[in-house]
Amino acid sequence: MVPVMSTGDMLDESNSAILDPISSVTEGCRLPVLMMSSQEWPLAEVISIAEKDHQKMFYIHYIDYNKRLDEWVDESRLDLRKIQYPRRDLGAPSNTGGFNTPKKLQVSSGGTVSRPASPGIPAPHVGTTLHPHQNNNNDKSNNNYNNQDIFQGGYDETRVAADDVDSQDPITGPSVLAALQLKQQKYKKRKIESLETPVTVQEEAPTRRSSLSDLEVSISGIDAPPLPSTASSGTPAVGNHCTGATNHAPRQTGSLAAHTEDHAITRIKNIRMIELGQYRIKPWYFSPYPEEITELDCVYLCEYCLKFRKSFKCLQRHLQKCPYRHPPGNEIYRKGTISFFELDGRKNKLYSQNLCLLAKLFLDHKTLYYDTDPFLFYVMTECDNRGYHIVGYFSKEKESSEDYNVACILTLPPYQRKGYGKLLIEFSYVLSKHEGKTGSPEKPLSDLGLLSYRSYWKHTILDILINAKTLDGQEKPLITINEICDQTKIKKEDVISTLTTMELMNYYRGQYILTLPRDLVDAHNKAVAERKVPKIDDTCLHWKAKDWAKRGKW
Repeated sequence: MVPVMSTGDMLDESNSAILDPISSVTEGCRLPVLMMSSQEWPLAEVISIAEKDHQKMFYIHYIDYNKRLDEWVDESRLDLRKIQYPRRDLGAPSNTGGFNTPKKLQVSSGGTVSRPASPGIPAPHVGTTLHPHQNNNNDKSNNNYNNQDIFQGGYDETRVAADDVDSQDPITGPSVLAALQLKQQKYKKRKIESLETPVTVQEEAPTRRSSLSDLEVSISGIDAPPLPSTASSGTPAVGNHCTGATNHAPRQTGSLAAHTEDHAITRIKNIRMIELGQYRIKPWYFSPYPEEITELDCVYLCEYCLKFRKSFKCLQRHLQKCPYRHPPGNEIYRKGTISFFELDGRKNKLYSQNLCLLAKLFLDHKTLYYDTDPFLFYVMTECDNRGYHIVGYFSKEKESSEDYNVACILTLPPYQRKGYGKLLIEFSYVLSKHEGKTGSPEKPLSDLGLLSYRSYWKHTILDILINAKTLDGQEKPLITINEICDQTKIKKEDVISTLTTMELMNYYRGQYILTLPRDLVDAHNKAVAERKVPKIDDTCLHWKAKDWAKRGKW
């Protein structure tokens, strides 16, 4: 017999579907979600749906926000009136995009195709982000002359006639400023065009090289204008995913390597809480801990050997047996309460793997691998009467074909915004100094890592320029890029990109001249005076560089 459904039953079923719109929410949907921290309703994407405690929960990612803000929410925080469903067919036109689906391309009035801007954020102009201090007011430049210092050098006499400046005028502060003011608009336009079009400078290279020598000019290592693009290796244009001017395939054999694919499982935080020493820390991202560990409300870590335990009682029993009160490596630096330990990824494999698991909780731009043999780990600790407590670390390859002095770097959240990140960066360059070579961090950098490196490069280079001495017969000090690299061990590409980002480089009479605004110098001096953590003392370092290429087996 065929069951017959009454009209009343059909109405009840249809009404339940209408009154329960939450059942229509699927993975990939986008809709406004209440963000508790700001009480706003930003657009979010549903990554996963699960049943927890007899309640339907949704794991969402806030669009245009960092993934560390992703969280589980219930239906009360969803605005179902503005739901956007994922596209079923990539060829079908739609105004929404689900997980890993491209957004619809919009056709402007001029017939060009462009992607829609982010919600609530106007699309930036080409030159806005790269040149935030662009100003076409020449009167303002005149008034600021007394607040600027100028680094100058020799010039190419064969190019003086081509400039709009009297060839008999000497290179002095007023003449340089006058020329810069006249060429400001043209110079800014040339910088923007250099970002869009490759530059070929081979025709005038011989003439310029004859005059732009290391001994005669303010900056060497640059053949001809326009200035190098700011999209060099030291200044990624987008947060933490730009690899620089030259794209290299990501390394696949290290402990932490760049992402290759974006799997849905890795987008969901799997650890609710960790306890490390006296701190309870809420993780930011996914880390491949064992599955039985991920089901716990809190994971307990030994702060000395980084082994993980399921309960506080298990951790207490472990601490009674743990032979360490410091990282299992060689202490190579100590000053005050700050110490650095060097660990070999081959000799201390278990600790290195646990360290990578811990780091992955706070680094999203890397994928974890368990081959730690090619790496050295430098762990920074704070010492007290209970032992040495981990603050942060960085790793580096034993043999780097790209001259990277950092592969992965992290300061734990309880110690962030206290100057420890810059101390880790400074220590990496001190090691490069003892190795006798310049270095650069491996790309991509995390968002916080990029900010820390840019700040370190900026203040380190400004310190060199401010303290440069004027020789006899010179109006202003002379310095070259190679000299800056030799003193700081920062790679040349990073130095050039930092100077370009700060807009300190100006081309005048066949040479590059650095101008230091007084407000920039004052801000630098203020930051140095407010620094909480002392700089690395080279005399406290007990370490010798090893040539791993000659050692054969590690």
